[in-house]
Amino acid sequence: MTVKPLAVHELSPNDVHDRLIKHEIVLIDVREPQEYAAERIHGALLAPLSTFDPKSLPLPSDREVVLHCGVGRRSAQALAACAAAGVPVVRHMAGGLLAWKAAGLPTVSINPATGRVVDRT
Repeated sequence: MTVKPLAVHELSPNDVHDRLIKHEIVLIDVREPQEYAAERIHGALLAPLSTFDPKSLPLPSDREVVLHCGVGRRSAQALAACAAAGVPVVRHMAGGLLAWKAAGLPTVSINPATGRVVDRT
């Protein structure tokens, strides 16, 4: 029996933002912990590509999982790992955090001088 691979779909940063606000998706950041700590999308969970295990991803029945990284390369690798493991995650954000920021969407970071959380809108 041949298993047909799942189609991969890219979502725009604006689409991801809208779906995140509506609680329609779970956003997974596959960047490394130091990148996530430096700046992240509010509400994104961390699953670094260096230790990525597709079978450990949350797969809620009421929301779709969407992956993202810095520019889209690592999230595409994580999608390939999901496909190889038979995990039904098929969406990632086009352009990653770089595109998110270019679209003027909000991020959360830590000011290294003060240790305070900075919401960038």
